[in-house]
Formats: sequence, structure tokens, C-alpha cells
Amino acid sequence: MSDEGYDHAAVEERCQAAWDEADAYRTPDDVDDPTYVLGMYPYPSGKLHMGHVRNYTITDAYARYRRMRGDAVLHPMGWDAFGLPAENAAKERDTNPRDWTFECIQTMREQMDAMGFGYDWEREVTTCTPEYYRWNQWLFRRFHEEGLVERRDAEVNWCPECETVLADEQVEGEAELCWRCDTPVETRDLEQWFLKITEYADELLEAIDDLEGWPNSVRQMQRNWIGRQHGTELDFEISEAPGASNGRGEDTEPREYGDVRAFTTRVDTVFGATFFALAPDHPISEELAEDDEDVRRFVAHEADPEGDEPNGVRTDLTATNPATGDEIPVFVADFVLSDVGTGALMGVPGHDERDHAFATKMGEEIRPVIAPEPDDREDEGVGGDSLPDAPDVSEEAFTEDGVLVDSGDYSGLDSETARERLTEEIECAERATQYQLRDWGISRQRYWGTPIPVVHCDDCGPVLVPEDELPVELPEFINVSGNPLDAAEEWKATTCPDCGGDATRETDTMDTFVDSSWYFLRYVSPDRADVPFDRERTNDWMPVDQYVGGIEHAVMHLLYSRFFTKVLADHEGLEHREPFTNLLAQGMVQLEGEKMSKSKGNVVSPQRIVAEYGADTARLFMMQAAQPERDFDWSEEGVRSTYAFLTRLKGLVEDFAASAARSGADSANGDGREPRTEAPNGDEDAIASYVDAEVDATIAIATAEYDDLTFNTALRETQDLTRTLRRYAEYAEPHGETFERGLAAVVRLLAPVAPHLAEELWDRLDRDGLVVEADWPEASVDRDAVEKRRKLVQNTREDVRDIVEVAGIEDPERIDVVVAPDWKYDALEIAIESDADNLIGELMGHDHIREKGDAAASYGQDLQAEREALTRSLGPEEEFEALGSAAWLLEREFEAPVTVVSADEADEGVLERAEPGRPAIEIED
Repeated sequence: MSDEGYDHAAVEERCQAAWDEADAYRTPDDVDDPTYVLGMYPYPSGKLHMGHVRNYTITDAYARYRRMRGDAVLHPMGWDAFGLPAENAAKERDTNPRDWTFECIQTMREQMDAMGFGYDWEREVTTCTPEYYRWNQWLFRRFHEEGLVERRDAEVNWCPECETVLADEQVEGEAELCWRCDTPVETRDLEQWFLKITEYADELLEAIDDLEGWPNSVRQMQRNWIGRQHGTELDFEISEAPGASNGRGEDTEPREYGDVRAFTTRVDTVFGATFFALAPDHPISEELAEDDEDVRRFVAHEADPEGDEPNGVRTDLTATNPATGDEIPVFVADFVLSDVGTGALMGVPGHDERDHAFATKMGEEIRPVIAPEPDDREDEGVGGDSLPDAPDVSEEAFTEDGVLVDSGDYSGLDSETARERLTEEIECAERATQYQLRDWGISRQRYWGTPIPVVHCDDCGPVLVPEDELPVELPEFINVSGNPLDAAEEWKATTCPDCGGDATRETDTMDTFVDSSWYFLRYVSPDRADVPFDRERTNDWMPVDQYVGGIEHAVMHLLYSRFFTKVLADHEGLEHREPFTNLLAQGMVQLEGEKMSKSKGNVVSPQRIVAEYGADTARLFMMQAAQPERDFDWSEEGVRSTYAFLTRLKGLVEDFAASAARSGADSANGDGREPRTEAPNGDEDAIASYVDAEVDATIAIATAEYDDLTFNTALRETQDLTRTLRRYAEYAEPHGETFERGLAAVVRLLAPVAPHLAEELWDRLDRDGLVVEADWPEASVDRDAVEKRRKLVQNTREDVRDIVEVAGIEDPERIDVVVAPDWKYDALEIAIESDADNLIGELMGHDHIREKGDAAASYGQDLQAEREALTRSLGPEEEFEALGSAAWLLEREFEAPVTVVSADEADEGVLERAEPGRPAIEIED
């Protein structure tokens, strides 16, 4: 065998042609409930990057595995083809986004084919085609009909570089940067179209608990983004302090601003409120800024919501605490946000860290009104005789629930009870629920997106385009700054569907996340021209069984897809309310610990790897390097090692096939346990038995790991079995049927990840059909017994190595491996099962153990000392058999004969050292 490599390009070309001819990945429309495996479709940027390759290798490997397990499989691919990058690229190249996009799609599709990804291309969807985006427009109409669309003026996130609006989810980090170009985001007031996702906030939140196949991290990110809080709303009366003028002159009357509502989750702390704060853009703040120079300067120049510490400016206003009647100062503060809560809050510095920092900075009182609840406190109710001391909050706030103190009649109540009582008894208080989630603004001031199907009529206002006039197609691209649709005068001019008068088309296009919120439904019936999806087939095929993509989509695409699915379940007859049963968020491919990036110059080209080492090498290295959800570092050395492994495997199979052909040996042609030809002698039969057991073990373990998508573990098992087969061939004349069964198992276990070479080797083994359509290998073994057997063999080999090294034995003449006596196995089982404090006494209660005298007492002491760490071993007969079949490994390593000795044949002195799972070792030098 040579490690110089193999002609991977020729292998890949042959196999891909065979798969195409066999139509191996086609999913007929009439199959029942296929396993739906899906990777998040890519934006067609022109080239696959390593993140794409990892994502799509995961889904392809799992789809291939499920197909070999006998499932019908749906594994489609499409293109998230609208978006600003294509528009910008077209402007730079003086072309149009459509041509640029389809050129990129063609290139990426060829790259996907080169990687061996097995897609049903007849189900391909491309979101920038009228055949697709007409259904975006249809869905917009349906949402509008159900009261889930609204047009209103709103303060929006605006990216000056992209010249378009961004959804809240598209503004990233504390610095509030554009998700696409990292430009600082501004705010503007614009008239926008919104989808009312907040109507589904409660269900979106509460159903998260049922998404048991999703990563906890993604589920928690969605909980946090929805941000539901139960609390209390209170009215604080705001007025100018007597004598204050706020810059309007000395003789003006104090202003009354009326009640301002504040939301709090901690109304139990209301007696500790020592200031009131308004958001910089609160209407009162804006009014104050007209006359008060300090407020104007703060609002215009100093407020920094993303700053490291809270800032604010004191006003001449006071707020009346509805619980105490106290008047407290009012600030305009940058840590109060208009879109969180009500844009106003009561400041309780004794029990909130941010309020504490602000009060310290402004010199305001910090008053403790919640004390830690004593461990031995009984429920004393209101007015209990002994209240805990108020905590010292001068340096930091006490933020936990506790017992109210210095809170009037409510002192002595626990926090939860106080919240209930105060909400009921303060006249202006009401229970309230607040959400961080906001309605989804879908308006974008760009060309390359789905036109919003609305016309604007001076008499009728906004009017939906009738269904029979859909799709509203994009006009020809005009290369201008800003929104090209604003310059498409002929396209904009239209008539009103209601009155027939002159009207103007809506020039905003939809957020491209609309496209991806339902594309997984379109794959089910992409050729239907009369409906967005075939309802009957969709209800049979959906939801997606396994979805794979990046965690960066947790609060955009994944949340929006859940929203769309729930709306369609309510109004279009879907029988499922969640789109994805299982979700895997794959980790990043890094280089030297950093994310690959063109700007950093640390990008590894998949195309180069495929050209140099082959697609199977790239796929196998990526899948064996780490669990799919973890980040891992790209390694050229690892790639070369993977290529060498595949080369050696190819040589191993070819050597066997050539040998079989020369000898005319008949090879078993089935999967399983056909009667094996007897080996020439007992020793060789024992070796074959060991190898056969390892084949079964590998199949069982790898299958379980494939089920769990822990491909790296499955592949490690498969590579270990390959090494075992190679050592077997080097040590002895292999038992033909056992060896071929092992090779056939290896080939099939590798087929999901390295499909080209597996297909080639399946043919070399003279197996019928394609490996992509072959049955998965079967094995029925006890995984626990496998692990015990492997641990026994590993420990024994390590013990022999240790003895040889410590004793300085260069050339062992003989190695005896002595199995422990039966009574020790019984003692171990008793120790594991026993709850008795006096383990030795319990052991001595058994006659066959007690009669061993000092040996039993000594072993009992060992068991007592290791009691918490004890684990069961194989039984004595199983250990003897396992060691006998593995003796060849020791003989091969140490070049000395190895004898496995039963307890009946061993000296007592040696038996004292033998324990279950750890046989005694005798070496003759």
C-alpha cells in the first residue's frame, strides 16, 4: 500500500455520474412522511466558504445515513437570492442584480456538486424569481386580511451606508452596528409596514419549552429576545416644583404635566423610590428641551444609551410617589429607553444596580426597604414583632427578594406577597405584562427585494394589489443612489384597484427574512403555480426533522419562521405549529483561533482543498475534527492526515480484493452473520473472533452516534476499526469472511461522510448496487459490555507496558495474563450493591469469601477505600474470553507469546494481584 495518494478527481467524477444516472437523491411526490433534512439555504455570494461546507456536509451526511437506514429522505437546496449585496455588486459592476445573482448561483451549485452534496435539485427554489416572490406578496395579503399587517409612522433603525431600514434584530451589539456592514446605526422617523409578530408573543415564548430538539442556548436567546416581564404599572403625577421656571421667566406659573405611567417588576420596592427618570425622547423631555438649556444639551449631545455608566440631567420637575405621597426629583436619563416599558421609571437605588450607580453619581438618597429574609424566620405577617435589619446599601444594591422594612403597613411582608398587596391596594396600580419584542418592520428602501403589493391612492389611501394581479414584478434595474424604485417612474405609475384613479406603487421592498420565513414549505411542492404549498403533502412531510444552521439566526430567521408557521396553522390549514423539530447550530471553522474572514486574510478556500485532496478529504476532516456544534481550527496537517487515511483504506480494500481474486476465495455477499468458515487453528479463530466482535461493536456505537449527529465519535470508531483490520492483516492471514465483513462495514460507515471513495470501494468489494442505496450494517450488541471489554483490554495492555518499562525488560520471553478468581467478582458486586457502613463485615458474611481469610480482608479494604468509584466489570468467563481473543494484540506489540490463565490454573501468590477488570501480569525476561 502507498500513502502517495489516489486519483480522487477520477473517483469523484465516476461516482457523481453514477448518482446522477441513478437519480439517487430524487424524492418522489408520492412518498409518505419522508425524513426531512435541511440546511439553511445560502445567500449566493459567488463562492462556498468553509462555513457552508461544514453546514452542508452535516446535512448531507445525515440525509445519506437516514437513506441507508431505509428512510425516504427529503434533502433539498435553494437560494436566499434577494439582498443588498447583490444590488451593491451590480452597481459596482454596472450590471443588474439578477444577472449577478444567477451567475453566483451557477458557480455555487457547481461547487456543491463537486463536494458530492446529494440534493434533490428538482425542488430547487430561488427567492428572487417571480414564481417565488409572488407568494411572498400573497402571504402579505393574507396577513393583512387577518389583521397582522399595519402601516404607521415609526422611529426606525437606519443604516446610512446601506441606505435602508433595519429590523431591531439586525442591529448588533452594544455599539448598535448594522448586521451587514458594521456601520453605526442611526434613528429616523419613517412610515413603515409592520408584521404584527407581537400578537403571537405569548405563544412564541411558551412553546419554546416544547422545542426539546433545539439547543438550550438558542431557546434562551429567543426567551430573552421576546423578553416578557410581569409586573405593575403605576401613575406618578409630574409637576414643576414651586418657584421653578425651567427657563421661561420668573413670573410663570408652575406647569402640571399630569400622570406619567411607569412599569416595574419590583413594586415591593416602591417605598424606596428616591427619583424618577424619563427617556431622552419622552414627550416631556422633548418639551423641557425647548426651554431648558441643560436638558437640551443633554438630549442633543450628551445622552449615550450604550455608554458604560448611566448619565442624566436633573430637571425642575417632581414626581409624586403614589404609595407614599412623597415628591421625588425627576431626571432625564439615558439609561431609560422609550421602547422598553413606558419610557419612564421609578428609581430605587437601594435595590437596583443601575439605579444605585446613577443615584451615587447624582448625589441622591439611597434608601433600603428590602432586607434579606432570615433563615429561621416564620411567617409573621404584617406588623411582626421582629423585623430584620435593613441592609447596608451604601456601596451596592441588595437586588434579591426578601422582607419589606421601612415600608409602612407593608413592613414584614415577603416580597411576593407585598407585590400582590401593593398592586391591589394602590389606587392607580394595575397588573401589566411588557415585552421586549417589537412588531417586525419589513419595509426596506432598496431595489433587490420583493415589492410590497400596495398602491397609494390620494382618495383611497393604501390599497392592496388584487390577488389576480400578482406578482408585482420588479422593473428593470436603474443604477442610482438611494432606492432605484423611486426612480422607476413608469413602473410606479398605476391605477387604484378600488376607484380606478391614478395611484403610485409602494416603492419599499420586503425584508429578505420574509423570504426565508416559509421557504422550507415551498420545497414540498415547488412546481405548484396555484398555491404557495400543497397543503395535504405539507401536512404529511412537515415539520422539518433536522434543521442545521448558524446560531446567529436565533432571533431573526428562526423566530420569524416560527411566527409564519403559527399564522399559517391558524389561517391556512397547517397541522403543525413549529417548523423545525430538531435544530443543530453548527460551530465555526476557525484558523488559529479566529473566525475566517476576507478582511483578515485568513480564509481557506474549499475549492483549493477539493482540487488538492478531494471532496471526501475536506468532508471527513471537517466532520471528525469536532462535534458539529463546536468551533474548531482548520489544520493543513489534519487535512493531510485525513487524506493519508483514505489512501491507506483504499489500498487495504484493493489488496484484499486482489488477494481474493487470486485465490478464488468466495466472499460472503450479505450484511450479517452468515456461517463463517472455520479458521485453520484455534489461535487464528480467536483473533478472528476478536475482530468480528470489534466489527459488531463499531457498527453499534457508530450507529448510535450517527443517530445523535455526533459524527466525530462515529468516525473515530470507524477509523479505529480500520486500524484493527490493517493490524490483523499484518499479523496473520485474515479469515476471509471476517475481514471482508469488516471492510464492508467500514465502507458503509464512512459512506455518509466520504461518499465518493466509499462508492468506489463498495464496487471493489464486488457488492451489488450503489453504496448510497445500500442497507446500513446491522449489529446487536450490548454497548455497556463493549465498553467494559475494551476497557479491560486497554488496561491490560497499559499494565504490560508499565511493567516492561519499570522493570527494564527489553525482550520478554513470555507474558501470562491471569484472570481474577470468581469470589472477587462476587465481592465487587456486593460492594457496589451494599449500603452497609461495614462493608468488610458484610463480605465476611458470605462463606465462600470469608474462607479466603487474609486475602478476602485485604481485598475488602481495597473495595472500601474505592467504594465511591467502583464500577462493574465483565464476569470471569467473559473476561477470560475477551483477553484470549485480544492476546494477539499483546503478542504483536511485544513479540512474545501470551497466555491467558484462568484462576483455577494460577498460583495463589499471583491471584492476590488479580482483580476484576485488572488481571495480574506475569512476564518472563
